[in-house]
Amino acid sequence: MTPRRSTKPTLSPRDPTTLEAVGLGDVFFRQMVANMRNGVLAIKRDGLLVLINGEACRIFGLPVSTTYVGRPYSEVLRHHPDIVRVLAGAFELAALPNRADLRLKPTDKVIGYTLSLVRDDDGEATGAALFFKDLTHVEQLEERERLRDRLAAVGEMAATVAHEIKNPLAGIEVMAGLLKRQLAGNRDALGLVSEIINEAKMANAIVQEVLEFVRPVRLQMERTPLLHALQNAVAVADGKVRRGQIAITLDVPAEIPPIKGDGHQLTQVFGNLLINAYEALEGGGTIAIAARLTHDGDDGALLPDGHEAVPTVIVEVADDGPGVASELTDKIFNPFFTTKPQGSGLGLAIVRKIVDAHEGRIDMTSVPGRGTCFRVSLPVESTSEWVR
Repeated sequence: MTPRRSTKPTLSPRDPTTLEAVGLGDVFFRQMVANMRNGVLAIKRDGLLVLINGEACRIFGLPVSTTYVGRPYSEVLRHHPDIVRVLAGAFELAALPNRADLRLKPTDKVIGYTLSLVRDDDGEATGAALFFKDLTHVEQLEERERLRDRLAAVGEMAATVAHEIKNPLAGIEVMAGLLKRQLAGNRDALGLVSEIINEAKMANAIVQEVLEFVRPVRLQMERTPLLHALQNAVAVADGKVRRGQIAITLDVPAEIPPIKGDGHQLTQVFGNLLINAYEALEGGGTIAIAARLTHDGDDGALLPDGHEAVPTVIVEVADDGPGVASELTDKIFNPFFTTKPQGSGLGLAIVRKIVDAHEGRIDMTSVPGRGTCFRVSLPVESTSEWVR
């Protein structure tokens, strides 16, 4: 019986046309992988790295280089033991993950990845490929949505309770004022009545703060000079808390462009941060306010789509106070969380809510005994709807 001849065309390695096709294909493949917006990484079964593109380097915090190829992937990714563990298990797992999420601890980025085996013509696994995407921005957006949902539910309840409390407080304050007039000659009684009035005013201030927190943020967008907003914030803070001997330095370069935002609400953001710093410093110390413009995602620029950085103004408000304990830093923006004896725990929650409404980001770093720094990142231009 005559064997059936294959109709599949064969390519001779000596054929110039074949060499040209292979060469063009290789160039196209390298260019395609290099320009992909997803991270791509491939290894051989012997543990050597054979491919890593620029997006993978960015996500892993590695300088873009061609020297990684041919080196053990465990060495190149030694700062990412979780990724090393995923790759090491690629040849042992019965079923590879088609879609999984992982947080990279060194960079605090979140990735979604797919792991696939690379097989030869005989079906033997000779390597593995990892395809992944930076989901950090997506996770932040999802967290914002979850926070908004929680706040909407809490807000309805808090608004009702606050209104119910506000009316009796007003009555207490008015009646205490009338009683104070009738006790003009009794110093001891006047002292007690004054305490009642002060406590009622403090409770009313907390109620007002709760109402402000649950109220939807509605921004009046305009071109807002950052220096103007920061100077107003200093004046607001000075009017609410005694500054004492605290020295403030303000560094806003002339090339910082105006921000498209709500000037009044931005003043409130920086005013609240300054008030926190005043209270932490207790009348003595320094506060450094510095602003800069960046267009680079690695330098802190915002990434609205997770890939393309937009012009971003970064403002840092740093003090040399006692700092915040490390176990409290994750809770600092939570509603109703406070370390102050008489605080409402809503000041920083309101700040974050306003920054989120501007499509910005706020972060805090603190070293106990050395001070605290709040970093506010704001896009120069709006990238979405502003009314929340």
